Amino acid sequence: MGISTMLLLICIGVSAGLLSGFIGVGGGIVIVPALVFIMGFTQHEAQGLSIATMLPPIGIMAFYSYWQHGTITKNSIGYAAIIAVAFVIGGFIGSKVALKISPNLIRLIFGTFMLFVAFKMIASGMAFFGENDD
Repeated sequence: MGISTMLLLICIGVSAGLLSGFIGVGGGIVIVPALVFIMGFTQHEAQGLSIATMLPPIGIMAFYSYWQHGTITKNSIGYAAIIAVAFVIGGFIGSKVALKISPNLIRLIFGTFMLFVAFKMIASGMAFFGENDD
């Protein structure tokens, strides 16, 4: 692996980490497109690598910051555990399905999903424009 590849991977990782800690996104939204369009990975390779990078550090320090701030409670830890177990099951099933689908179709589905979520987030943000919801 060359130094330029290593630097690109570091930039992708830092970007994903910053966005994950800041607004709760990272893997799919940052890593997958960056690996496909910047690094030249296939869609399947990018998805697998994105998932692999999220396994150990999935936000330990970001979680810790939110915990220290008091926005994560002991009660919500149970919610997180349930979601985590379901995430493991869903991730396994999703990966099996994804590997049977054309990378171009996955890219189309992925992009459509991101576009839909973007519109929903923008619309809900505009509805509260100017309000302080701290």
